[in-house]
Amino acid sequence: MELHPPHHTDWLARPAPSFSRLQKHWLFRPGALTAGLRRIGHVQLRVTAEHPDGLLPSEAWMLGLKPRSPIWVREIIMSIDGVDSVYARSFTPLAASHGLWQGMRRLRTRPLADMLYHSSEITRSPFLACQPGLHNPLYKTGQRILGPQCPAPQRLVARCSAFWRHGQPLLVAECFLPEFWSLAGAEGSDPVRGLTP
Repeated sequence: MELHPPHHTDWLARPAPSFSRLQKHWLFRPGALTAGLRRIGHVQLRVTAEHPDGLLPSEAWMLGLKPRSPIWVREIIMSIDGVDSVYARSFTPLAASHGLWQGMRRLRTRPLADMLYHSSEITRSPFLACQPGLHNPLYKTGQRILGPQCPAPQRLVARCSAFWRHGQPLLVAECFLPEFWSLAGAEGSDPVRGLTP
């Protein structure tokens, strides 16, 4: 199933013209993000929050559910060679976190990719991308994780997609920190070689 963002959201189905080729590559890169990060360096994942919550009105469209519906939220940050590079916010209906997506509760410091890419029952929506604004829940996640060190919104780019399993969604939103682009640009093989601007 595809995500259909409303007109008032930050999320866009196409990259903004201001995004660089490198940013477009990583924002719309298929497969597991963690696998791509591991090509750059040693990846460590820290879980910063796991808890039940109410689905925010600005995110309800992502799961096709009513605002305030109970969800399970997981927030993490990933570092590459000790440099904080990407943080993420993932959530699924609370009932699904005890059922089809119960593995989400048992990952600890393993990435979601460990449970998302090994079953033909799981499908993924196309990506959406944005520069998360001040009121975007993903930006608020960054503020909680990074505190005063959280970059200004215009320095961030993010992507999201939904994984579906027997009609139950799991939304994954990932935000790239400014430090990531220096690491990605220094990668031995040019990931954007041959791509059109």
